[in-house]
Amino acid sequence: MIAGAEKTPAGLAEQWHEKFGSQYLEGYGLTETSPVSSVNLPDPPVTEGQVHKEHGSRTGAAGRLLPGMTIRFIDPDTGKENPYGETGVITLKGPNIFEGYLGQPEKTEEVLKDGWFTTGDIGRMDEDGFIFIEGRLSRFSKIGGEMVPHGTVEEAIVKALELDLGEGPVIAVVGKPDVAKGEALVLLHAIDLDLKELRTKLSEAGLANLWIPKNTQKVESIPTLATGKLDLKAIQQLALEA
Repeated sequence: MIAGAEKTPAGLAEQWHEKFGSQYLEGYGLTETSPVSSVNLPDPPVTEGQVHKEHGSRTGAAGRLLPGMTIRFIDPDTGKENPYGETGVITLKGPNIFEGYLGQPEKTEEVLKDGWFTTGDIGRMDEDGFIFIEGRLSRFSKIGGEMVPHGTVEEAIVKALELDLGEGPVIAVVGKPDVAKGEALVLLHAIDLDLKELRTKLSEAGLANLWIPKNTQKVESIPTLATGKLDLKAIQQLALEA
C-alpha cells in the first residue's frame, strides 16, 4: 500500500502491517510536481552472489526521487545550497514540475526560478538517497491533502470579527498534527469570542469548511517578534499545548 498527501503519523505503518499483513510505503509530492516526487518501494529481489542487500524503503523517509528528478536543499537564511545530508528548503527540478499558476505570474515567480520549484518544505537526504521531510517553512497546513494558508484564514477571521489590529495581532492560526487529517488548524485568540458564531460567519463568507478552525485556545497574548511579526515558534508551541 502506497500512501501520500499527508505525512504518515508515527506508528501507523506498524498498525497497518499488523492488521492487514501488507507493506506500508510512503511517498512525497505536491500538486505542482504532478504530483509525485519521491516514493518508497518494495525491496528488490536478492540475486545469487549479491553481497550488499539493497533496500527499497526506509522507516520515516519519503523514499527516493523519481527518475529524471533533481533535488537541492537551500539554506532559508542565505539562499545558498546546502551539502547533501544537511537540512534545507527542498527545491525540485524535472520533467514533472508544473509550468506555473494559471493567470498568476507573480505567485509563479515566487516559487519557480530557472525550472527549480521551491516547495516550502524543510528536509534532508541521507547517504543512500532517502528523503526525510522535517517541517514546513511557509505558513501552510496540509489538511486532507489540501494546502491551507494560515494567513488567508486569519484575514477572514479579522474581517468576520471586524477586529482592530492597531495594537498588534489578537488572533493567530497555526497547525498541529492530527491523526485523521494529517494536520488540524488551531485558532489562538487573546480576546473573548464565540466559536459557533465565528464558524457561522466564516461559512457565510464562503470559507471552505476545511479552512475553518475547529480547535481554539485562549491565550494572554499572541507572541510576536521585535519586528512585530508573529513568533512562529512560540505560537506553534502554544498550539501543541492546546
